[in-house]
Amino acid sequence: MSGIIGRRMANRGISALNMNQFLLRSRVFASRKFSSAAKEMTVRDALNSALDEEMSADPKVFIMGEEVGEYQGAYKISKGLLDKYGPERVIDTPITEAGFTGIGVGAAYYGLKPVVEFMTFNFSMQAIDHIINSAAKSNYMSAGQISVPIVFRGPNGAAAGVGAQHSQCYAAWYGACPGLKVLAPYSSEDARGLLKAAIRDPDPVVFLENELLYGESFPVSAEALDSSFCLPIGKSKIEREGKDVTITAFSKMVGYALKAAEILAKEGISAEVINLRSIRPLDRPTINASVRKTNRLVTVEEGFPQHGVGAEICASVVEESFEYLDARVERISGADVPMPYAANLERMAVPQVEDIVRAAKRACYRAAKSVPMAATA
Repeated sequence: MSGIIGRRMANRGISALNMNQFLLRSRVFASRKFSSAAKEMTVRDALNSALDEEMSADPKVFIMGEEVGEYQGAYKISKGLLDKYGPERVIDTPITEAGFTGIGVGAAYYGLKPVVEFMTFNFSMQAIDHIINSAAKSNYMSAGQISVPIVFRGPNGAAAGVGAQHSQCYAAWYGACPGLKVLAPYSSEDARGLLKAAIRDPDPVVFLENELLYGESFPVSAEALDSSFCLPIGKSKIEREGKDVTITAFSKMVGYALKAAEILAKEGISAEVINLRSIRPLDRPTINASVRKTNRLVTVEEGFPQHGVGAEICASVVEESFEYLDARVERISGADVPMPYAANLERMAVPQVEDIVRAAKRACYRAAKSVPMAATA
């Protein structure tokens, strides 16, 4: 379906980039404001440059997926790579996720390093058998004899106005499976450093991007622009230090958490914001150290509340730092319903900045307790 839409867009002279920019304008997006003097890069360009450099450095790396070549990617992540590396390393596939994912896993068995793009991670459900049974379990079942160096990447979570079947967050789904590593970048530096790490890793990695972040610009350091730059898998980042409450988030929700922290600061509440970056492995030491300092915890995610990433974080804190908690843990998540299509209902079904602010105030006993809203678990 998306492939057909993409071709019709192309015939009418509308690029996927322009469509993505329209989607960004059509929805309120909370993000950090940075000085224009800093060197900036969009998340799209960060991913593209990471792919380019890793393909240049290692001839075993190749890309495959729907429209990654001639169309240069549904979201232009693979722009320019076909011309540079040719059709043997930038491979357009039919619309058959189960088929090309199986081919990618087989190629990884033989020592190649495939990067498999899903036009949206919702379509990875067609290939979930290969991702979990063929890729994730092989190293363990072969007693370490079979390595599967493969990356499964693409946009994850809710976009804007695409309905229930295209708006699920797969962080908790894949994060529950041993043998997989699951990454979820927020900024351009995250995207660049983590994708390089994923491609170089000997194990299968699920790389969850966010469609609404592709066009966002973030400052990048000189270190991050170096071709050798790589971020460690399994290590979170404290985006903002604080002393009154810990807020954990990943992907697009990091921007929301940072915006909430700014609002809270004006009311005298110092919030520490942790960008998880890695869902599996989860950086439990950093989370617990923060909670032991602030004595309060708010978890934020777009996914469903039951068995979510936030639930796992809560369990970890209760197991390791229960005696440090001065208030109940607050979980902010998507509503426990399939994503509505109508814009007003869609907004109610995903966390908003004000939800995070209210939760942090409750944790700090700065607001009267009330019945949780739809997006609060």
